[in-house]
This record gives sequence, structure tokens and C-alpha cells, in this order.
Amino acid sequence: MPHAAGRTDATRAVVFAPLDGAGRAELVEQRITDAIVAGVLRDGERLPSESDLAKSLGVAVVTAREALVALRDNGLVHTRRGRDGGSFVTYDPDASTRLVERRLNSLSRVELRDLSLHYSAIAGMAAEVAADRASDDDLASLADIDARADLATPGGARRSVGRFQLEVAAVSQSPRLVHEELRLQAEAGPLLWLCLREQSYRDASRAARLEVIEAIRAVDPERARRATASHIQQAVEWLIDEKARLEASVAPVVEGD
Repeated sequence: MPHAAGRTDATRAVVFAPLDGAGRAELVEQRITDAIVAGVLRDGERLPSESDLAKSLGVAVVTAREALVALRDNGLVHTRRGRDGGSFVTYDPDASTRLVERRLNSLSRVELRDLSLHYSAIAGMAAEVAADRASDDDLASLADIDARADLATPGGARRSVGRFQLEVAAVSQSPRLVHEELRLQAEAGPLLWLCLREQSYRDASRAARLEVIEAIRAVDPERARRATASHIQQAVEWLIDEKARLEASVAPVVEGD
């Protein structure tokens, strides 16, 4: 099973893996933005050079340069010149929250529900297979991740969810499921788990984790899959409600209302 350092290295590898489809600057910007918001790329960390970033993502150097300009404009990256120069991550929680909310506003309810279906299919299948293949050591690892979970902050709770679901995917012994779980965490995690800003959802997230552990211990694949899918569905329903709230907060006031 992968340990903490291995999970971190694997997640970073996904961040800098080649992009699917056309290499547009917006896609590069979104990939790096998600990694910063998710905490995969840390405050003060130096990003690869323009040429190295372009090579790893499979895009033109000018595309990587445009993405870095956009990241600087959003306050997520700053650039220093000179021998020790480069582009460095600047993590601002308030700015990150605004960016995630802007992304939420840009997605339709249909797209959000489609995200739920996709993530549930991957994570649910990983949990289902894990219930058939888990060893006693695997169960101990899952229980340890739960015991160490930080429920005091949204960021801590989100990292705990990510570590747990990645470990479940690893227990499934399917490299493809692990890779897809990593990809989804890097690209959708910051948005999907926005609900964890509320303590009640952080508590519900732990309850879901315990349910999955018990299902795996009982060798009950269907129960493990169902608990995982329900957890994701609750997060997406919160997103849809939050989208409606954000839209209402900026709706024009009609005279006479």
C-alpha cells in the first residue's frame, strides 16, 4: 500500500501529467489552480520553468507562459527574476475560495450531476473491489487514516477525504482506479468537497468513512460502494444548493419586489 510520501508524489505526478485534448492555456491554468487550492502545491513552492512545465503538460511554451500570466493575475503565483528566480506559489485562502466559487458558478447543474456520476463510478467501484481484496493490514491502514483525520478545518477535512479514498483505491489493487482517483482529486477535489467548510458535513464525512471501513471489514462490496456513492452524492447536492445561493446573492433587485 502507498504511504503518505508515495501518495503525495503520485498526486504531484498527476498535476504535471500531459493534458487531455487540446493544450489550451485555460486548461493549464485550471490544472495548476486546482492543485494550489487542494494543497498539492504549497505556498512558496517553486513551479517548473516555462519550458519544463510545457514539456510535462504536452503544450507549447507560449501556452504555459499565458497560463502563468493568468495565475499571477489571480494572485496564485508570483515571479522573481535572477539566479534564484522563478514562479512561486502564493496561497491566499480568500482568493482560493473566490476562485472555487467562480468555477462553481460556471458549471451547470447538469454538469455537477455528471461530476457526481463520474466520481461515484470510480470511487464506488474502488470501494466495492476493496471489500473483496482487503487484508487485515489494509483495514488497519484505513482505520489509521480515519484516526488521524483533521476535522477542525475545511482543508484538513478535505485532505483526510482524499487520503482515505486514495487508500481505498490502492486496496482495490487496480492501478487504473488509483490513477483515475488521483486525477479526479487533482481536478475536482477542491470543488467537490467545498461542503467541508461546514462542520456538520465534516462530521458526516467521518461517518461515511466509518461506514466504508465497516463494509470492507464485513466483506460487503455492495454496502461499501453504496456508502461511497452516497457520500459523493451528498457533496454534489450541497454544491447545487450553494450554486443557487450564490446566484440569488447576485441576482438584480427588481423594483417593487
